[in-house]
Amino acid sequence: MAKNLVIVESPAKVKTIKKFLGSSYTVDASGGHVRDLPKSQLGFDPANDYEPKYITIRGKGDVLARLRKEVKKADHVYLATDPDREGEAISWHLSKALKLDGSDDGKVQRITFNEITKNAVKESLKHPRPIDMDLVDAQQARRILDRMVGYMISPLLWAKVKRGLSAGRVQSAALRMICDREEEINSFIPEEYWTLDAKLSQGNSRKTLTAHYYGKNGRKAVLNNAADVEAVLGDLENASFIVSDVKPAERIKKSPLPFTTSTLQQVAASSLNFSTSKTMRLAQQLYEGVEIQGKGTIALITYLRTDSTRVSEEAESAAAAYIGEHYGKQYVAPHQAAKKSGARIQDAHEAIRPVDITLTPVMVKESLGRDLFRLYQLIWNRFTASRMKAAVYEQTTVRISAGKHLFAMSSSRVVFDGFLSVYSIDSEKEEKNELTEKLEKGMELTAVSLEKEQHFTQPPAHFTEATLVRAMEEEGIGRPSTYAPTIAVLMNRHYIIKENKNLFVTELGEVVNGIMEKAFPTIVDTQFTANMEYLLDSIGEGNVAWKTVIENFYPDLNEAVEEARKKLETVKVADEETDEICELCGRRMVIKYGPHGKFLACPGFPDCRNTRPYLEKIGVMCPKCGKDLVVRKSKKGRRYYGCSGYPDCDFMSWAKPSAEKCPRCGKMMVEKGKKLLCSDPECGFVKTI
Repeated sequence: MAKNLVIVESPAKVKTIKKFLGSSYTVDASGGHVRDLPKSQLGFDPANDYEPKYITIRGKGDVLARLRKEVKKADHVYLATDPDREGEAISWHLSKALKLDGSDDGKVQRITFNEITKNAVKESLKHPRPIDMDLVDAQQARRILDRMVGYMISPLLWAKVKRGLSAGRVQSAALRMICDREEEINSFIPEEYWTLDAKLSQGNSRKTLTAHYYGKNGRKAVLNNAADVEAVLGDLENASFIVSDVKPAERIKKSPLPFTTSTLQQVAASSLNFSTSKTMRLAQQLYEGVEIQGKGTIALITYLRTDSTRVSEEAESAAAAYIGEHYGKQYVAPHQAAKKSGARIQDAHEAIRPVDITLTPVMVKESLGRDLFRLYQLIWNRFTASRMKAAVYEQTTVRISAGKHLFAMSSSRVVFDGFLSVYSIDSEKEEKNELTEKLEKGMELTAVSLEKEQHFTQPPAHFTEATLVRAMEEEGIGRPSTYAPTIAVLMNRHYIIKENKNLFVTELGEVVNGIMEKAFPTIVDTQFTANMEYLLDSIGEGNVAWKTVIENFYPDLNEAVEEARKKLETVKVADEETDEICELCGRRMVIKYGPHGKFLACPGFPDCRNTRPYLEKIGVMCPKCGKDLVVRKSKKGRRYYGCSGYPDCDFMSWAKPSAEKCPRCGKMMVEKGKKLLCSDPECGFVKTI
């Protein structure tokens, strides 16, 4: 009997796959990559056609020795690493490290499966293929570009800021996006507006309806200030409120698409409060296999790195049968055409879905930890909903005339819940005016009250992990496998911090981004980074030679690095002497840079190790107690402005205070971009700097 060896990436898959195959199959794992570029050098030779220098990764010698023994015993070797670009490269590196690449007798072949099930694994063995060198080359190009940016720019940051910092092809572009958003927020000037609601009753009913001010003379209008509101209220003093129009309509809410990597990360972040890295870690477990009571170790979801919403015919049929049986045939959606992706490798996968729709969340709850269960439930609900019909609403829109002014209200009710029976969308707020169905054109209503309220426009929201992933996807920055690692690196480097889901740039992040924007504008340019991703995808599709991309990129980067070394020599970001005296030895303390920003240190180190927080004065007196205002940091590193008299004085401001007083009310002004604003929104004074 022939002996077969199947090599997978993760040891966790071994147990799951072993039980699908007979005694003639041995299953072993490489534990991920076995070869990589050396850490001690650039790792490729620009003078020798950019040829990469791969070495065995430290600690993988024993793994390769074990696999070589297994290879010698085997008649056939199947490389079953993950079904993506990275997995293809791992298979290629394995073939090199195990000295199998010269084999032309069909002994070594590549197999892939999108889900770890008996059918999928056995089917893949019926359709082995050679290693796809286009995909390998795309991964090589990506790896070398990332190494190029990291190894050539990072030492510059070490010299100009501090050791331990890093730049990255995707990382630096993502940091630029976050910094740009922060600048938008800081420069935002709030504008005043008002709302006016009419509480109306019908006949002698005690129940009221709420109608919102719409406009005047049939045209939509905005109430910009209190004077506008008072003018409307004056017109309404003796006005009758008459129903002028009632429009019933049917509204359809389409079922959602099944999850891609990006949408899974976004929804898990917003609804489960999972970080992107946590979502991927849990999804990996669900994909590789978990112990389910009565079933052994089984995989629960399909491959987790994909930007496709395609679903296999088998899964489509299984979903239709399950939904028809448990919800009714009226809930089964007609066969759906998936939204296509531009990248061949990612669209070769399906969407993220449960391996077996009949294995409901309730059935596996006792076998899964809380977070694993919640993620599986989310994926199961979303997929099931995606195969169900749309929800149907009956919506009524009512217009109410009051003299020359117009008010509006609407209501809606579900007449067919469709996919909502499985998957609700929390972000959608339905307005409920239950009495609108009883209103008829010409009917007069009684004004119980008119309620006015002042508002101010809000700045763009800070990025969360979910919205940053969506923005990166929309801009074409990175790919499904890189979103979570990119955010993790930015946090680990203390370039950004997270507070209540929101991402904020630290002072260190601002310094690094400033240097990158000044010296390497191309690297942080989102359009350039997106174009590079497109070229890398084109390599994977066999349309572009990988070394052509490298050789076009390297000379410009090398020139920019050399130029930056000269231009940035005068940048001073540390060791500035201050007037603060070290209380231990009497020396003047200096400003140092740490992972969380600036601090004061004694220059007598190591004889004197005294350090203190650095409180940078901004030349403005506290409006509460008159002491100096200083720049402070929150526990997580976010900058704000507070009183030096803390804790006796608790004054603080997120916006930078100005020494200039408001000429209208005399209160403190704050800087917003190139404008000064009165700190009192009621005053609303704005001045261009």
